[in-house]
Amino acid sequence: MRLEYFQMVDRVVALDSDSITVESHVPDHSPVFEGHFPGHPILPGVLMVETMAQTGGWLLLSLNGLDRMPFLSKVGEAKFRGFVGPGAALHVTSRLVHDGSGYAVTEARIEAAGKRVADAGITFRTLPFPDPALREAMLATARRIGLPGHG
Repeated sequence: MRLEYFQMVDRVVALDSDSITVESHVPDHSPVFEGHFPGHPILPGVLMVETMAQTGGWLLLSLNGLDRMPFLSKVGEAKFRGFVGPGAALHVTSRLVHDGSGYAVTEARIEAAGKRVADAGITFRTLPFPDPALREAMLATARRIGLPGHG
C-alpha cells in the first residue's frame, strides 16, 4: 500500500467468478499519519473506502478482461467498525452484486486481525478505457499485484 500514490492493493489472494480477496499492508510511516491524527495515527476512512473501491475495481477489470475501466460512481452504506493503524495487514474482499447497463455494484469488506473494520456498497460506471496509456498502466499494475490471467 502506497497511500500517497493511492496504490491501495498489494496482492491478489483469491479470485473467482464473482469475488476477489486482496491483501493490503498499511505502511508503518506515511505523511498521512502526521495529520490523522498527531500522536494517534489511524488510516482515514476515505482511504478505507478507496481500498474497497479499488478491490472491487480489480474484480471488474478481471471479469471484463481489462477491456473496460470501472470508475467510482457511488458509495453507499459505508460503515466503519474499528480503527486501522500503521503496520496493519488488511484483507479486503469484494463481491459482485450486479453487472449490467454499464454499471456494476459490489459489496466490499475490510478485515484486520480477523475483525471486520469497514464495509460498503460501491457502484461503478464501466466504460471503454479513455486512453491506451491508462490501459497499459492498469495491465502493468495487474501484473504487479498478481491478478490471475494478466501476468
